[in-house]
Amino acid sequence: MIRSLILSTLLATTAFSEAVSYQLPTENEHLFTGEPEKFYMYVDRTFEGVSSKPWEGGAFGLVRNPIRTSNGIEYMRLHEGIDIAPVKRDKAGNPLDLVMSIADGTVVHVNDSSGRSNYGRYIVVAHPVDTNGSAVYSLYAHLAKASVKPGDTVKRGSVLGQMGYTGAGINRTRAHVHLELGLMMSPRFDGWMRTYGGGTNHHGNFNGMNLIGMDVARFLTEHRANPSLTVQDFVRKSPAYFKVTLPRDGSLEFAKLHPWLAYGDLNRPGPSWEISLTATGLPTGISISQRKVSAPIVSSVRNSAGPHRYHTRGLLSGEGRTATLSSSGQKLIALLAGSFPNP
Repeated sequence: MIRSLILSTLLATTAFSEAVSYQLPTENEHLFTGEPEKFYMYVDRTFEGVSSKPWEGGAFGLVRNPIRTSNGIEYMRLHEGIDIAPVKRDKAGNPLDLVMSIADGTVVHVNDSSGRSNYGRYIVVAHPVDTNGSAVYSLYAHLAKASVKPGDTVKRGSVLGQMGYTGAGINRTRAHVHLELGLMMSPRFDGWMRTYGGGTNHHGNFNGMNLIGMDVARFLTEHRANPSLTVQDFVRKSPAYFKVTLPRDGSLEFAKLHPWLAYGDLNRPGPSWEISLTATGLPTGISISQRKVSAPIVSSVRNSAGPHRYHTRGLLSGEGRTATLSSSGQKLIALLAGSFPNP
């Protein structure tokens, strides 16, 4: 179903090019004018008895839940997208901004029941990146309403819906659109959810937990400066924080979804896979390893001050040049590897 939707977009495109054009999803252009405080929606924060409204909490990365450590202030919670503030409101304070697709693609999911996700009402659009059906996915959350349905073909700038404040922890004052751009981790997410997640999955493979986000603000900024920049190149050039080596038992599901992440021939002999990942868990490369392992291990890690859990949203344990996968890290690798029962 997923590949057929993506391929239908490809077939409808007369001349496919990797140099896909991207834009911001609303009229708020302050990301490009050096005014981040006008672009990002702030968060309400009380830290060490001091209340503040830092716009940085609306940016991508480890920007939330600060704690004070011996190495200074660390932020423990990952914000996997960016929160874009409205530029238009009515007299009651409701946002009026239209939310648009950041690139050509196909609508693959519309959650129109705001109570079924922390994202509230949200939309997912698949953007093909090659002629083999590989795609990246943009997600637009906290919408007041959706104007599209699954299967709709959209162009860059096509209206998807209207900004709102549906979902957890948002009110009218902090209304915004939460934007993510990421990679699908598994085509069998239900199986992982039943094994590790618990609860009911209302969103199939388009559950936010199955879409691993990249720094979309940095990508859009760099793409604006260099329109030939592709998502593939951006991801591959993102700095790796650690590498995981895992037993090679058949094919790697994640590599099938994203063959452009391969370093070298993934069909050559070798007993294991090695996956490079950023600090937030985004895979940036896959290769064959000659190292024999019986279970996933951290085979390389950046030498950073303080516990690795502070820098990796808890995916790793250890310090310095020593690291092991935490429970959450093991679950992430299981999702990437597809090492869980079918649903």
